[in-house]
Amino acid sequence: MSQGPRGEGPRSVGAVGEGGGDRPGVLLELQGVTKHFPVKGGGFWRKSHDAVHAVDGVDLQVRRGETLGLVGETGSGKSTLARCMTRLLPLTSGRVLLDGEDITDLKRSQLRPYRRRVQMIFQDPYGSLNPRRRVGSIIGDPFAIHKVADGAERKRRVQELMDLVGLNPEHYNRFPAEFSGGQRQRIGVARALALRPELVVADEPVSALDVSVRAQVVNLLADLQDELGLTYVFITHDLSVVRHVSNRVAVMYVGQVVELADRHDLYATPRHPYTKVLQSAIPVPDPEQSERRARVQASGELPSPINPPSGCRFHPRCPKAQPICAQVVPRLEVKFQDPPSHLAACHFPLADGEELPRAEAGDVARVGPGDGDRRAG
Repeated sequence: MSQGPRGEGPRSVGAVGEGGGDRPGVLLELQGVTKHFPVKGGGFWRKSHDAVHAVDGVDLQVRRGETLGLVGETGSGKSTLARCMTRLLPLTSGRVLLDGEDITDLKRSQLRPYRRRVQMIFQDPYGSLNPRRRVGSIIGDPFAIHKVADGAERKRRVQELMDLVGLNPEHYNRFPAEFSGGQRQRIGVARALALRPELVVADEPVSALDVSVRAQVVNLLADLQDELGLTYVFITHDLSVVRHVSNRVAVMYVGQVVELADRHDLYATPRHPYTKVLQSAIPVPDPEQSERRARVQASGELPSPINPPSGCRFHPRCPKAQPICAQVVPRLEVKFQDPPSHLAACHFPLADGEELPRAEAGDVARVGPGDGDRRAG
């Protein structure tokens, strides 16, 4: 993927491909991926059939060499989807295809060759590193697990990785507590890159870092993508970060993708009201401009994934909702005259330049008469 100027983000690598994972350019494909977590009953003998609907029927393609941004509020299912696409969690239903090969039901031993091709950067740089182990051992684990290198050769490779991510190779024997937050995240990046994977899934890689350190880590990931030809899935709740790093953006809400588009199209002409709400929350550095712009807020709270709303899951909070929104699940499809790469799941999509009405604190979104399915929390 070619990289534009640092302030403009990466240049687009093309539209979404149609069809199966064996199509040229598609590295990873998710087909109807669903993950439910059973909820235990209240007593010893009581059984419950309730489940947390963390991910529900997600179809998604990740094209080779691109950065796919995955955004949504906390609790929207982003991290669970990340663990499903890397097969760290078993699926309730659906399929995961890597280069056209179905890896959904592979056993742990059968997945080992694929682990070298798909790696993950975890959110918390403090919790994802064992504080009792030295950095050299942590970064060198992939070499040991896959029996790639040992002894002096492993140390050499680990120090090369430390240098690659901007760490001092001489700090090989230090413990994680001796590094700052940004440096610890670089350790996590080095560990993920040890086996030269094709796909890196970065789960909120900068959310736990200071603003100045965030820019350093984001720029590091962009430079490594150019140098090593990596493909990224970049997960965050911050649309301003996604705008800087992504080629395409998928917006998730309560376990489902509600909009998918090229980065430029998504920011210029958002079609789903939820996307518009997220955009409104992006901080503006100019105080005067921030005062002038219209702020949109979704009323209520994120619905409970144990008992999600019927129809469109955003309808209890949406100012445009009508009775049909509570009754029929909208399809993820092209709206208006958008390019085929711009998909939205909404019965009443936003037109070009359309603004949502401002929602006052405590307001309840009007969803039409006869709707008894306002579940929020």
